[in-house]
Amino acid sequence: MAIKDRRTKILLASYLLSDVEFSNISFDEKVQKIFDFSLNQKTRGTLSRMMKEGLIEKLNRSESVESVKSVKTDSTDSTDSTGSTEYRLTEKGFSELCLEFPFFRFLKEKWDGKWRIISYEIPETKRELRDRLRREMQGWGLGPWHRSFWVTPHPILPTLKLLTAQKEEEKYIQAFEADHTFGDREFLIEKVWGKSALDKSYRELFKKWHEILSSDVEKVIKLKNVIGEYVELLRQDPGLPQELIGESWIGFEGWNIFKEIKSILLS
Repeated sequence: MAIKDRRTKILLASYLLSDVEFSNISFDEKVQKIFDFSLNQKTRGTLSRMMKEGLIEKLNRSESVESVKSVKTDSTDSTDSTGSTEYRLTEKGFSELCLEFPFFRFLKEKWDGKWRIISYEIPETKRELRDRLRREMQGWGLGPWHRSFWVTPHPILPTLKLLTAQKEEEKYIQAFEADHTFGDREFLIEKVWGKSALDKSYRELFKKWHEILSSDVEKVIKLKNVIGEYVELLRQDPGLPQELIGESWIGFEGWNIFKEIKSILLS
């Protein structure tokens, strides 16, 4: 998997293996292999910090038994090297994950119908500042509308405020919320997010998944490769809601296919 950050791997594993209901999962050897991490001291430290921040929660024995998708439990704490302790993604953790992978947001939440428009014109002499801001906003589902104007349906303005508060870039930014009152939405979506190119990328992904599933390797490696290819494309998907892109959008089809593949390979 191209992702190096442990925190992101843990959030991804907690969501991709549980779906929108945030059922509990165990970071056992199989999950560690799929997401390419081990429960070493650094990972246990990351889990501890994430629990303190409220991004994930550890389940006790009674909570795990009641869960429909519970795997196995014992009385060990989160430092258990076997991975038998179970964890669940929280709403706060999901919100953080959506800032990097916006596609997930509207699988669970309903769009409020508002557009967020961000304008920033940072001088060329401040290129490093501008590039840093772009990197930090990379996964917010933003699309280039016009020069220095970016648009997204995602509710990211509170995050933008926190990100730039009392920092130098704050004075270069203007942000708005608006309704779409006139104009061809299909044209806008193609112009801003390149819907047709993204459709082509999903079709290529399906071909790669077919090749992976046809390969002669163990199930856990197949799922690892399926997720690796999927994550690369999810980084590109702006996560537009059904109201804008339609219920038949190929990205939603891809999500359903992924869930079927996951169910088969984890059986």
